[in-house]
This record gives sequence, structure tokens and C-alpha cells, in this order.
Amino acid sequence: MSAAPRLAADWFDGRSARPRPVDVWLADGSLHYGEQRVPVAALTWPERQRHGQRQLLLPGGGLLSFADAAAFDAWAQASGRGDSVVVRWQQSWTLALLSLVLLVAGLAAGYRWGLPWAVDRAVDVLPLSAEQRLSEHLLASLDGDWLYPTRMEAAQQQAWRDRWQQMLDRARTAGGPPVPERYQIHFRRGARALGPNAFALPGGDVVITDELLELLKDEPDAVLTVLAHELGHVQHRHGVRMVLRAGAVGVVTSVVLGDFSSLLAAAPALLATNAYSRDNEREADHYGRALARAGGADTSRMAVFFERLAKKHATVEDHALAIAISTHPADAERVRFFSEN
Repeated sequence: MSAAPRLAADWFDGRSARPRPVDVWLADGSLHYGEQRVPVAALTWPERQRHGQRQLLLPGGGLLSFADAAAFDAWAQASGRGDSVVVRWQQSWTLALLSLVLLVAGLAAGYRWGLPWAVDRAVDVLPLSAEQRLSEHLLASLDGDWLYPTRMEAAQQQAWRDRWQQMLDRARTAGGPPVPERYQIHFRRGARALGPNAFALPGGDVVITDELLELLKDEPDAVLTVLAHELGHVQHRHGVRMVLRAGAVGVVTSVVLGDFSSLLAAAPALLATNAYSRDNEREADHYGRALARAGGADTSRMAVFFERLAKKHATVEDHALAIAISTHPADAERVRFFSEN
């Protein structure tokens, strides 16, 4: 190793700011500089960059500074100190781009398959009592912002509750789908942005707006089918799945991009807009149609609902939060579904 290549450097001993010029070389598993030597394993080697000087950190706080970065890189290479895999990837545009693609693909796969799986496992062990407390919190958050006290008379509210209970009794007698253990209908007047709407909160609270009941005041079967659809969200616990998924996305995003705590604050708005996946909506549709039909409701009257809603709000831009718009399956598809045998 006596013929090992040497390189000029400035040695800072960690006690004085004055550098001392030395020759540096590698031999017998040690780095030699001037009259000093240190085991190679005790050194902290710099990563190769495109610009700037190189510095070898010595044990005890000293360092060796190499002003000629290119010469240092050539010396290190000739001495058997090649770049690590990480450095080679950093220095290659192709490999860096591949890393980005793999990262995006990994995040997308985690969001598409990993996150739903993890949320489903969490929901399986989440007690219903916790879901009910979440529902109470969300309803309180919605009241006064998205929702206001109903203008319906108490007798009108009771009449709708009686219709609903009669339908459920008939469905139970006819062997319809199981009904959640806990549910409650809340009548509210919706904010202007909410309009004719109904949505289910985690824990069994179902909200229906005065505007929707006014829109369908002569179509009770359509109202009952809408409520049965929302009960499908309760039965399959779609609301709590969505909230947990939003929370998980917030955690991951905060790690990748920084603070994202505002996402959970938007949970009431997400629930109010029925921002479920299309698969969840179709699952709730299947449940709602089966329950409503078992209870004697004519689910084909949903066609009237979609027609009136379309006339009232011609496009999503006119009313992005309307039920059956936004994330819901297309109206034509749902009309066929609720009308077919």
C-alpha cells in the first residue's frame, strides 16, 4: 500500500481555526494525514455532490477539507472508496426519476388498497359507542353552520317518522335486510349550499332537510327510499370508514408534505356532501332498494326525485352538494337501478 495515491488537504484539529496542510492517503485499513492516522471505520465520508468542497469528519471533532472536489472524488475512487448505491441514484436523473415514479406508485397503491384494508380492520374493532360519540360531535359541528332548526311542525315530523316506522315493520315482517341496532332521523333546514339533501352520520344519525321533503312532498315512496339508502350507509358503516380514511390520509400527508391538520376539521363537510366512493353508494343503493321494496315502497318513484333535482340544479357547478350529484353514480344509471325488477 506504499504506492497508495495521495491527496493534499487542510487539516482542522477541532481546537484551532487555523488549518494545517497535509498529505492524505489510505493504507493498512487506516487513513493517514501528516503524522497522524485513524481507522477508516471511524471516518465519516462525504457524499459526492456536483459542486462544493469535500470534508472528511475525523473522530474527536476534527476534519480534513479538500478544496478540489473533483480530485477528491478521483482519489477516493482510486483508493477503493466508490459511491454508495444511494449516491449513485442521487447522481442519476434516470434513477432519480425512477425513484419518484416508484414513490408515487407506492403511495397510490397504499391509498387504493392498503388504506381501505387498514380502515376496514380498524372499523371491525371500533365499538359502536365510540361511533355514536363521533356522530354526536359531527352533528353538533354541522348545526349552526350547514344545518339550522327545521321549520316543520312537530305533527309533520311525527307523520314522517310514522311512515318510516311502518315501512320498517313491513320490511321486517317480509324478511327484508337487517336494520342497524341504532338509528335516529333528524329533521333540519339546510344551508343554501346544502339544499335538498339527506345524509347519514356514523353511529346511526340520519339527517334529512326540509328542502328535500318540500321537493318530494307528494312522493312519500321516494322519500322513504332515500332514507333507506342512507340507512344503508349506517348499516355498512360507510361514514366512520370515510372519517377514518380522511384521518389516515391527513397523517400520511402531514408526514410527506407537512402539517395537514385542517383535513379532519373538514369531516362534517365531507359527510354533509355524501362524499362516499361510488362503490359505497352502490352498496347503499342495493341495501336501500331491498329495504324499501320489502317495506312496500315503490322505488321507481326515485325517477321523479332525480328529475326534479335535475330541474332545480341543472349542473354540478350550480349545486355541487346536492344528493345524487357529485360522487353518487350517474342519475340515469340510478334511475334504471331503482326502476328495474
